[in-house]
Amino acid sequence: MSPASLETAACQVKAWRSLWETTKREVYGASPRGVELAPVWNDEHVTSQAVSSPGQRPPLAQRSPEELAEFLREERAAYDALLAQGLKLDLTRGKPASAQLDLSDALLDLPTSPFDQAGVDTRNYGGLEGIAELRAMFAELLWVEPEQVVAGGSSSLVMMREVITDLWLKGAVDGERPWSQEEKVRFICPVPGYDRHFTLLDWFGIEMVTVPTNDDGPDPDAVAELAGKDPSIKGMWVVPTYANPGGSIVTQEVAERLASMSTAAPDFKILWDNAYAFHHLTEAEAKSADILSLASAADHPHRPIMFASTSKITYAGAGVAFLAGSVENIKWYIGHLGKGAIGPDKLNQLRHAQFFGSPQGVRDHMRKHRQIIAPKFERVLSVLREELGSLGFATWTEPTGGYFINLDVLDGTAARVIELAKGVGVALTQAGSSFPYGHDPRDRNIRLAPTFPEPSEVEAATRVVATCARLAAAEKLVG
Repeated sequence: MSPASLETAACQVKAWRSLWETTKREVYGASPRGVELAPVWNDEHVTSQAVSSPGQRPPLAQRSPEELAEFLREERAAYDALLAQGLKLDLTRGKPASAQLDLSDALLDLPTSPFDQAGVDTRNYGGLEGIAELRAMFAELLWVEPEQVVAGGSSSLVMMREVITDLWLKGAVDGERPWSQEEKVRFICPVPGYDRHFTLLDWFGIEMVTVPTNDDGPDPDAVAELAGKDPSIKGMWVVPTYANPGGSIVTQEVAERLASMSTAAPDFKILWDNAYAFHHLTEAEAKSADILSLASAADHPHRPIMFASTSKITYAGAGVAFLAGSVENIKWYIGHLGKGAIGPDKLNQLRHAQFFGSPQGVRDHMRKHRQIIAPKFERVLSVLREELGSLGFATWTEPTGGYFINLDVLDGTAARVIELAKGVGVALTQAGSSFPYGHDPRDRNIRLAPTFPEPSEVEAATRVVATCARLAAAEKLVG
C-alpha cells in the first residue's frame, strides 16, 4: 500500500474514532472498555451478555422499546456517516500480508546448488515422495517419522483432492471397495469450519453432516454417535490447531477418542488438516495432538491422513505441501500419484530446506510472522470489546493462533451485517461460508480475516463491522 493510501486510512480511523467518541459521550456517557462478560440471557436470539456499570451502555436486552428505537436512530446516523467516507476495505480471505511474504525473499537466491544432501540432482525427474532433508525436517515438526511424510507441490488442498479422488476411484488401504461404489457417501464436518473443505466435498457429491466445534475440538460424542452407527459416513475433517475460523485446539484427549472410536465404516478416515500448526499469536505455542501415534495405538493406523504446507509460512503461491500417514497410506498415495506424475518441484523443496536449515529454523521464522500479525488481531479484539462488549448480543473468539477471528452476531442478522458493510465499502466473507452448502442455520456467524490489510485498515474495517452489527441488531429488535 502506498504512503498516501495509508495516510488516508489513518485519517478515516481518526475521523471515525472522533465521531464515535462524540456519540458515546452524548448518548451513553462513557466508554464501554473493560466490561465483564456474564452468562447468556434468556432469549434464543442472543449469544452472550455483558454486565453494565453506571455510565456504561446497558445491554440491549435491558432496554425498553423506546430506548431501542432511539438506539436504532443513533446507529442509522452512525452508518450514514460511514457512507460519506467512501471506504474501500477488505477482511475476506486469510492471506499473508506483503510484509509476511517479504520475510522469505531469501528464497529467491536459493538453492546454492541443485544437489540435495544425498547428491541427487533436483533438476531432474523422479523422487515422487520429495527430497529427504525436507521430509525429515517437517516429520519432526509434525510429530511423525520421515517415512510417513510426502513432500509435494505447492498446495495441500490439491493433495486433499487427490486423496479423495483415490478413495473415490480405487478405495482405501483398509477399505472393501471404492467409495464410488457405495450407495451413499457422507462426511462429518465440524462447524463453523473451513469453506474449502466443504466445497471439495460438494464437488464430489459427498453429503455433509455437521457437528459442533468446542474449545477442545469437534464434539467427540456427536462424532462417535454418527460414525458408530452409519456405514455411509466415511470420514471427517479436522483442523486440529487454531481451527479455521474459531481458533480451537484439539486436545490430546479428544484426538484419542477420535482415533480409537468404533466406526460402522471400516475405512473411516480423519482428514487432519494441520494448516495452522505453527501459526502462533502468543509466546505460549500450542502443540498439535499426535493423531498418527494415537491411531496406531488404537489399532486404526490407517484412519488419519494429515496435511500441512508452507503456504502461510513462506510464499503462499510457491510453498511446499506435505501429506503424512501410515507407511501403508504413503505407499498407497505414491502408487496412485505415480500414474499421473513423475516428480514434484524438487528445486523448490531444496531452496526451502536450505532456507530453514532445521526444524528450529521454521519455528524462528514463524516468530517473525507473529510480530507482524499479532498486533492486527489485537486491534480487532480491542475494537470488538470497545464497540460491542457491553451490548450483550455478540460473542467472538480470542484466538492464540491461526488466521481468523470468529464473530457471532445477533441471530438472523449476519447476512444483513455483511450487506450493510458492503454498502459502505467493507468486504467480508459471505454469510454462511463457514457452514456446508453456505447455510448457517442461525445466520449469525461472520469470519474476520485480519492478516492481509494494514493495521490502520484492520481497525477501520472492524469499527465498520461493529457499527453494522449494532444497526442490524437494532433493526431486528425494533422491527
